[in-house]
Amino acid sequence: MSAVAVFTGIGVAAPNGLSTPVWWKATLNGESGIRPVSRFDAARYPARLAGEVPGFDAAEHIPNRLLPQTDHMTRLALAAAQEALDDADTDPAQLPEYAAGVVTASSAGGFEFGQRELEALWSKGGQYVSAYQSFAWFYAVNTGQISIRHGLRGPSGVLVTEQAGGLDAVAQARRRLRGGSRLIVTGGVDGAVCPWGWTAQLAGGRLSLADDPTRAYLPFDAAARGYVPGEGGAILILEEAAAARARGARVYGELAGYAATFDAKPGSEQHLSGVLGLRRAVELALADARLAPHDIDVVFADASGVPDLDRAEAEAITAVFGPRRVPVTAPKTMTGRLYAGGAALDLAAALLAIRDALIPPTVNVTRLAEGLELDLVSAEPRPCPVHAALVLARGRGGFNAAAVVVGAQSH
Repeated sequence: MSAVAVFTGIGVAAPNGLSTPVWWKATLNGESGIRPVSRFDAARYPARLAGEVPGFDAAEHIPNRLLPQTDHMTRLALAAAQEALDDADTDPAQLPEYAAGVVTASSAGGFEFGQRELEALWSKGGQYVSAYQSFAWFYAVNTGQISIRHGLRGPSGVLVTEQAGGLDAVAQARRRLRGGSRLIVTGGVDGAVCPWGWTAQLAGGRLSLADDPTRAYLPFDAAARGYVPGEGGAILILEEAAAARARGARVYGELAGYAATFDAKPGSEQHLSGVLGLRRAVELALADARLAPHDIDVVFADASGVPDLDRAEAEAITAVFGPRRVPVTAPKTMTGRLYAGGAALDLAAALLAIRDALIPPTVNVTRLAEGLELDLVSAEPRPCPVHAALVLARGRGGFNAAAVVVGAQSH
């Protein structure tokens, strides 16, 4: 029988709250972290809003020796990982040497660190480039730094599938548990709020150019115009259920189902048939969890904010669940899209929705686009028993992922 994977710890660094309790309270109160960019002067750029993690002083969270060798997003990841391990009340050092590992997601790597070193190269010369540039920019740097800091020598890795990565990493962590590991630190923290990263994001053509934080990122709304990018995410502790029970761990829920698909090539037979890759991912994730559509109490949407992509997601949800048959929410309207960190943060929200019997709101969306038949939870949290939640994520390039989490006693 396959190992059952359960979540025992959550650590959060989000634009509307640093730490899980602060972020969750702000989320339920509908408090947004989207505001004008402060990490650099964005006045000359067409997009000037971002979700930035507030009040983060790296020196308060990580050893001084790590400051010269880490990018801002790695520092956020290290802080979230420490919170998650503390929340799980576990010390990996007490486990067998290779029993615990790290699997995270990334889409950008250390862009801000890389920009700074490139500036040194251009303006001063190669001898002024930090030796840490050799790894501080790399996609796997969060995995590496977390594993080194906490002595996690078991199976580790990194997934690079943009926004879908947060789910893909957790699914890979489940595979590692099924292979014999006892604990995996997983999830994703991402961000590139710097001129170099900003230019790359603008080149994608999907950023909102609005200056009003309340009207810039409006997924599924008739006034949708793109998305606001952000930084942050969540780090989660995934454990083999029997091992977690044996040490008396508090369990938030189980990763009961997961699936990943790719969108069909435009013009292909599958594409012309209208069968969406996201819909197939939902169906496969439900089958993996051995649940039917009526068993799902809430869907955490990918919520692109791009009208055509929103419509495709809404149609996939409706095709599986029926028109307005399941509550749908997108609390990322309060953070912006966090790339590899976004779906991990949605998983954290799903687990806390199960714990508190509250579905967090989708703020600022006031009028659904014509033809979208969604029961969107907007403005206020919705009290509702949540036994099973579906989390959706799509990455640029055709990546789709779906994950089902259930309460500790639900499956």
